[in-house]
Amino acid sequence: MSSSQDSVTEPIPISCIGGRYLLFDINVVTYLRRNHRICGTTIGMVPQFPSQNTFSGLPIELMPEEARILVENRVAYIINDSAWHKENFAVDGPQRLQYLDSVKTMGLEANRAADESFKLRKQNALARKAAKGVYKELTTSDSKTKGDAEDAGYLFNTDRPASHQSSTSPSSLSAGGWAITPSITYGSSTLPETAVKETDVAVPSSYSLFAHLHSKGYYLWPGLRFGCDYNVYPGDPMRFHAHFDAVSFDWKQEISLIHLVGGGRLGTRVKKAFLIGGKNDGGESSNTDVRTFSIEWGGM
Repeated sequence: MSSSQDSVTEPIPISCIGGRYLLFDINVVTYLRRNHRICGTTIGMVPQFPSQNTFSGLPIELMPEEARILVENRVAYIINDSAWHKENFAVDGPQRLQYLDSVKTMGLEANRAADESFKLRKQNALARKAAKGVYKELTTSDSKTKGDAEDAGYLFNTDRPASHQSSTSPSSLSAGGWAITPSITYGSSTLPETAVKETDVAVPSSYSLFAHLHSKGYYLWPGLRFGCDYNVYPGDPMRFHAHFDAVSFDWKQEISLIHLVGGGRLGTRVKKAFLIGGKNDGGESSNTDVRTFSIEWGGM
């Protein structure tokens, strides 16, 4: 895992597709989570079960706030994924040919690894059969012994007909390599200099609160599930429970008492503190001029 992360270099490209900020490389996802406290949300579906949403995977969708803070810290930049692919993959240019060659190479390596795994499983099965005294060595002179051996251990018979051998060997199914579908067409460190880059990331008014909490070392996730802007975690969300339900307000915005009571009761009910915050309109920095207050319902 560490060697894979070492291959990630900054700045990292973030694909912008249809106004959504996506990450397709698992090494980049792991790097950002461990080093920059950026989690994102898994939106990829399992092909065999497209209707479920429990076991989602790549790609990872970033909130606009997450993409913006990475761009501001010069950790990443935004690339117009559609425009880049149209420019480099529309014709048989060097980029397209290089990509196709890499896919063929990965297919051959996968085929070779599967074939070696198949042979290893076969050898282990034969050894287990021999240890149990079930396996009998076949001889061409004794047809009866051959038939008995096929009945007792047909799946593990090394001298079975070639047609059966070809039906179970992975290499015989695709002698030219397996069909590989990579999740990315460019790596984080191999993006051409001619890529279309965008640095403008539109963010909601709550971005000041997001940047303030992120600078304090917190992890933030979308808070729609609990009726807030962000769920705030003291560490990785896979290991820690959220401490705050954060909601952003404008500096001079009136806050109704019902909103405070409802947020406080909801936060206490789910074992979190209700946090409100906003940026001072007269301030210049997006982090230092943000004030936050936490509310807990003491009567529950």
